[in-house]
Amino acid sequence: MADKKKIRPAEFVPLPSIQGDYMKDQDAYSRLARRMVITALLISLAPVLLVLSITLNRYDTTTREKIFNNLSAIVDHNRKEIDAFLREKTSNLQSLVLFSPPEDLQQPAILEAHLRRLRRVYGPVFEDLGLVDAEGRLVSYAGPFRLGAADYSKAEWFQELKDKPQAVSDVFLGLRGMPHFIVMVRADDRDGNSWILRATIDFEAFNIMVRNLQIGERGFVCILNRQGELQTRPLQDIGPHTQVYQKLLRTRSGDSLIFHQARDKNGQKQIYVAGFLKNGDWMLISQQPESEAFSDLIKTRKLGIFLFLGCALVIAFLAVRFSRKLVHTLQRKETEKQLMNRQVIETGKLASVGELAAGIAHEINNPVAIMVEEAGWMDDLLADEDPEAVKSMKEFKTSLAQIRTQGQRCKEITRKLLTFARKSESTIEPLQINDMIREVLPLCEPRARYAQVTMETRLVPDLRKVMASRTEVQQVVLNLANNAIDAMENEGGTLLIETLAHDDFLEILIHDTGPGIPEANLKRIFDPFFTTKPVGKGTGLGLSICYGIISGMGGKLEVESMMGAGATFRILLPTLAVSTDGEGEEADKVKG
Repeated sequence: MADKKKIRPAEFVPLPSIQGDYMKDQDAYSRLARRMVITALLISLAPVLLVLSITLNRYDTTTREKIFNNLSAIVDHNRKEIDAFLREKTSNLQSLVLFSPPEDLQQPAILEAHLRRLRRVYGPVFEDLGLVDAEGRLVSYAGPFRLGAADYSKAEWFQELKDKPQAVSDVFLGLRGMPHFIVMVRADDRDGNSWILRATIDFEAFNIMVRNLQIGERGFVCILNRQGELQTRPLQDIGPHTQVYQKLLRTRSGDSLIFHQARDKNGQKQIYVAGFLKNGDWMLISQQPESEAFSDLIKTRKLGIFLFLGCALVIAFLAVRFSRKLVHTLQRKETEKQLMNRQVIETGKLASVGELAAGIAHEINNPVAIMVEEAGWMDDLLADEDPEAVKSMKEFKTSLAQIRTQGQRCKEITRKLLTFARKSESTIEPLQINDMIREVLPLCEPRARYAQVTMETRLVPDLRKVMASRTEVQQVVLNLANNAIDAMENEGGTLLIETLAHDDFLEILIHDTGPGIPEANLKRIFDPFFTTKPVGKGTGLGLSICYGIISGMGGKLEVESMMGAGATFRILLPTLAVSTDGEGEEADKVKG
């Protein structure tokens, strides 16, 4: 027995739907909009970002050079000022020794006189004066302290400076237990003995002078000796033995300044500018936060970033709006194109139906004509017969009359159908509007009866002709009349077509007693594809085509309506001018 072949169930494949195609189109338009936005952002922001980066980089370099040069000038000027101050005080003692030898200075009165003189000239910078012999003993003293015969032989400053002709000590506490430093010069008496004249400099005055060298609001200046000990009181609490200060102090002494950027103990970036003074024994250090020194630069950077972000937001907003508008326009054009294609297809169908109807009407017209002629011939034959001899003569004649009447009616219907279905060649010719209206209205009668609409006309006689295409004017009037019947289809009403004569133009009014047109639709009623009819009953092209036809004739098509009071379409067409010789209207001259 042969194996049965297994039949696999068919897979379900959903058919494409209109909704699916619509969603695909929406996705495609969304992708197109996103690509347009991204492209616009890249094209617009790339040059802005490049220019901004170059400008900020150049401004950053220039500003940093300017700030460093400014700090260099300040620190260099300050250290020279402090050096000049210390040299001046040393020179004061040298002048004093030059005029008063050590033998005179051993007298406290003379030393006291010199101290008063120095204070009178230089202020309270000099606290005291003292004369120290070669053994380190204080021999004479003038000042506020009672030091007596103080022995400085063990003092550190004495050991370090006893062999130098002049010197300035570091800040120390000394016998008085208060921070101070001294300026001293060496002098020899007539016997060749060496003496030291020392003066204590007011530490607070010196400290204030250094503190006044503050840079900015949060920057400060301090002085360290080679051992990293503070020689002044800085404005902020600093650790002079931290790595930053020790690194600066390890630098070889010289006139050049030292720049350094590092974080302090609080983690803030600081700018350090240092320079040696007092022959390399002291270092003047300026410290300022980067945020303060580069505040203008930081503000400029923030401003640049803010401007860039602002430009990006504006460009993004415009790109989104522009892309959406463009995509919407493309979408609308695509929709219009699809509707137009459908309309072309429907128009083709109607044209085919029209040609078919015309062919049928032509084929029917001939037999009907023959029938009418034959009926007439039979009527003539019966006229020759004896009425008494022919049974039902009266019924024969009545039937023949009915055949002729209905035949004539059929001929009239087929003639109108052939006239309307004839291909339009848009031939411009002198046209009598009243006659054209009378030809068109019968075509609307079947629909009017079905809709219970009464048709009336008020045609002014002797209207002047217009130069227009007969088929196009027929199309306009027929379309407006059918629209009016459609509007009154539910409840019935009256359709009134009226003509009025004016000097240079004539007026065609098409009134209906329908529900009227909402005011919001009046502005769009002549827009292509705008329709209020249900789907399948209107394309929205009829009125726009009518508007174009009338405009092409040099006329106007207007509409007035009020809700509940019906609507009135007004057609204004220029009329032919009357010839001066009174022979009629000129066909080749059109006014308006």
